[in-house]
Amino acid sequence: MPKRILIGTVTSNKTDKTVTVLVERKVKHPLYGKIIRRSKKYHAHDEQNEYLLGDVVRIEETRPISKTKTWAVKDRVVAGGVQAVEANLDVAEAGN
Repeated sequence: MPKRILIGTVTSNKTDKTVTVLVERKVKHPLYGKIIRRSKKYHAHDEQNEYLLGDVVRIEETRPISKTKTWAVKDRVVAGGVQAVEANLDVAEAGN
């Protein structure tokens, strides 16, 4: 039986050797016919801790590694990364 492969975005990499991947899919509403988005988070094994927030990755189904982790990161599709935005606020003292 072939292993399932999903593509999603890394939303957390705080735990050791684990990333949380958000996978979105579009489905048609059974009654109204409108296309709606459904999302689910998966814990995936990341041995080298190399994937960062915002990366689009491909995950593959594998044997159970822990209680919640049955997926492994296969490769990076698009490098993302969270960019820091500096706030340069020049607040002038009003009324003095």
